[in-house]
Amino acid sequence: MPGVRIVFFRDAKGVPVSDWLEELRIRNARAFAKCISAIDRLRQLGHELRRPEADHLGNGIYELRVRTGNVNYRILYFFYGREIVVLAHALTKEAEVPTRDIEKANERKTAFEANPAIHSD
Repeated sequence: MPGVRIVFFRDAKGVPVSDWLEELRIRNARAFAKCISAIDRLRQLGHELRRPEADHLGNGIYELRVRTGNVNYRILYFFYGREIVVLAHALTKEAEVPTRDIEKANERKTAFEANPAIHSD
């Protein structure tokens, strides 16, 4: 399968995943580099990326999984068609992805699907 296009979700407050990555770059360059590498693998493999690198959380929301030391980084995403991956939410976690974060990704998915043009960066 050829690579997919990566799109960052945008709302009135900005670009959440991009902003999170920028903060991570400043705080932890190694974790930032691993997250960028994981995003590139997602771009290359799209729907074919599987555990342990990615997992389906339900309702079309997936998590991109990155571990550095004892810290788990997660970037939540969804597919828009077969060729676009929308990075919608990111977090640092110790156990399961909190329900609130999945709900936020679902809200962003709904907004994006309603109007991709204004929610794409």
